[in-house]
Amino acid sequence: MRTGIYLVALMASMLLAPAANAASDPGSAKLLKSTSDHTKFKALQRDFDSGPEVTKACLTCHTEAAKQLHKTEHWKWEYTSPEGQLLGKKNVINNFCTSVASNEAACNSCHIGYGWKDDTFDFTSEVNVDCLVCHDSTGSYRKPAGLAGNVITKAMEFPPGSGKIAKPIDLKKIAQSIAKSSRDTCGACHFYGGGGDGVKHGDMDSSLAAPEKELDVHMDALGLNFACGTCHMTQGHQVPGSRYAPTAQDKGDAHVRGKEYKSNPTTCQACHGQAPHKKNAKLNDHTDKVACQTCHIPTYARGGVATKMAWDWSTAGKMGPDGKPLTKKDAKGRVIYTAAKGDFVLGENVVPDYKWFNGKVRYTLQRDQVEKGKYPTRINYFDGSAGDGKSLIWPVKIMRGKQAYDPVNRTLAVLHMAGDDDTAYWTNFNWEKAVAAGMASVGTPFSGKVDFLETESSWPITHMVAPAKDALRCHACHASNGRLENVPGIYIPGRASDHARWLDTAGWAIAVLTLLGVLGHGFARVFVSRRNK
Repeated sequence: MRTGIYLVALMASMLLAPAANAASDPGSAKLLKSTSDHTKFKALQRDFDSGPEVTKACLTCHTEAAKQLHKTEHWKWEYTSPEGQLLGKKNVINNFCTSVASNEAACNSCHIGYGWKDDTFDFTSEVNVDCLVCHDSTGSYRKPAGLAGNVITKAMEFPPGSGKIAKPIDLKKIAQSIAKSSRDTCGACHFYGGGGDGVKHGDMDSSLAAPEKELDVHMDALGLNFACGTCHMTQGHQVPGSRYAPTAQDKGDAHVRGKEYKSNPTTCQACHGQAPHKKNAKLNDHTDKVACQTCHIPTYARGGVATKMAWDWSTAGKMGPDGKPLTKKDAKGRVIYTAAKGDFVLGENVVPDYKWFNGKVRYTLQRDQVEKGKYPTRINYFDGSAGDGKSLIWPVKIMRGKQAYDPVNRTLAVLHMAGDDDTAYWTNFNWEKAVAAGMASVGTPFSGKVDFLETESSWPITHMVAPAKDALRCHACHASNGRLENVPGIYIPGRASDHARWLDTAGWAIAVLTLLGVLGHGFARVFVSRRNK
């Protein structure tokens, strides 16, 4: 009996040994995920002196990749809306760092290309495409701001004049260790949009690199562990889910794997369908008016990283007692003022604003007329209403700003912020010079006058999806001063604004009279029964 058991155990160990070795061998584990081992490609078995050299090597196999990327918004930073507005990063004005124009060398460290320092950049060049920024798996790939998207391949003083020596990155090692895009590669830019961690969106920051389930049920590092590409399912390097062309209402069914769809794969309905609530089907009655995110993202910026809620450029330029640019921090050590950028208002665990949204986003562009007055200028704004049949109630972040404009020509200012020239604001702290240089870069007239006006921008909240147990309950909206108190055009039972005092009074009167009638009837029955005994 013991001999038989021993033989069985020995045979099992012999069969399982290869699998165990494969699991413990890093090379084997790598091959389980990819059909190619890039360390074996001759084109990558050399040292590289620049990013374009790596791309040239990549293209020897991936012959069409650069051509595909050239057609994407990630590459062009340009998008024409159905209404004819020319949008995209290089065209719009925002109320964060304001504009890419005239600041290309700094801003384009987040472009998927090499060398975009001004309007002479060759968008048709295939070797200017940066493959590694999305496909690095080492975590060592860096594109410092100020180098126009280029990388450091030799030790150099950076920033210039700082006395600090920046070490080069190993392009050979990185090129041989490429992988699918990840939260880290996407997040390297998207977590830090607007000038810092969590600044811009509020629902995307570095806390999503390895979040817990309570922060994001889909990206939970120990659970579903979704990468960005799990929802933003990419074909031909076209990444769906653009903020310039969002899908506010998806009436389609859940997607079936293997079937091609023209609809947006990033919507909740693409996975969960039109009736996602199985245990409480009554909740499905809300999906024709309320976006899933409204209930399932109770707050944003809740991962420990504050988001900027307001940015006042008009206060920039202050010097400290030592004559150097002033910096202020709050009690938590977070920067709330810099001479370079002005005052900030930060927020954590922020309750969203709520708006009707039909998927159309309109922008105030640089050449559009603006007016300093009672109401803020809307940098962008969401179309939608209760009765258009296309809108849902969405959670949004409202970013409030105070930024430079030309009060004579009544146009938003393009600011030349970054650079070592005398016209860059961060060099001279002179608004007139900075605006003059910025306006000249886009060919817009400048009167020589600079003033500041209040602005607003809106950003849909769609990440940081909480577990079902943490979703909003009925009383969050069906109550006086609830979350949807100020959403127009819809009747919400329990909401203060939907109360009619006369109707409430009549209702209570009927209820009291009914109670009195029941009690009176009961007493009468008791009285009569006792008399008859």
